[in-house]
Amino acid sequence: FMAVPTIYAKLLQHYDQHMAHNDNIRNFVKATCQEMIRLMVSGSAALPESVLLQWRDVTGHTLLERYGMTETGMALTNPLVGERKQGFVGAPFPGVEVRIVSGSEVLAEGDANATKVTPGCDNKEGELLVRGPNVFQGYWNKPEATEKEFTKDGWFKTGDTAVYTEGYYKILGRTSVDIIKSGGFKVSALAVERAMLDHPSVEDVAVVGAYDRTWGQKICAIFVWRGAEPLDTAKLKLWLRERLPSYQVPTSFLTVPELPRNHMGKVNKKQLLQEYYPSNRNT
Repeated sequence: FMAVPTIYAKLLQHYDQHMAHNDNIRNFVKATCQEMIRLMVSGSAALPESVLLQWRDVTGHTLLERYGMTETGMALTNPLVGERKQGFVGAPFPGVEVRIVSGSEVLAEGDANATKVTPGCDNKEGELLVRGPNVFQGYWNKPEATEKEFTKDGWFKTGDTAVYTEGYYKILGRTSVDIIKSGGFKVSALAVERAMLDHPSVEDVAVVGAYDRTWGQKICAIFVWRGAEPLDTAKLKLWLRERLPSYQVPTSFLTVPELPRNHMGKVNKKQLLQEYYPSNRNT
């Protein structure tokens, strides 16, 4: 079974409302999931730790996080057997090679067997490149666009920022919209989203960087609040400061009834910036 994190979160909401109160139903759900489903996969967006832990408790399955895109198919995955590290996407599939680069410098390069990190480049982030038979040949009738997305030696530029640390690859987000440059810091929007989604009253969230004259970009959280009590922004900031460095805590909070998503379950952050921050210079 494969789904985006939002689907798993919605299923857990339904479970809490209609099933969790009955021991027989709880036992039936867990037994059925373990007997009938071999693997459950999450992808396309950041998976909150709270969702992973509750899903494991409800179904007995530890969600497997993977990374892929239309142009590459599946490229990186946590192991089928072995430790699945939350927030990471594991290692390359067999036959797939990956690189993390910063400009012309190769920070790390690996395949299914091992990853070699350039001395002095431990934990450095850069753009993820992919090469292998899984990678597409090109965009239909768009040779210039195709050439732009490949290096001269055949690596596909994913446009995603990644880091290799603790033996696993981690996706920090789309370089264009998920890496927020604020006050000299590079902030991963996905990391902020994971933290916010662990709050029991935050149902959904998208974190974006909007133009700010002083900081370059300000960290903005657009989210769905489902708390029994009205939102207290000051309390939410204090809660986040216990989980994030101070420079990663959003300075702008905006609540919405729901976040618009495409058929793949993804939020168009550029569209959100245009709608809620129309003066933003980065759109």
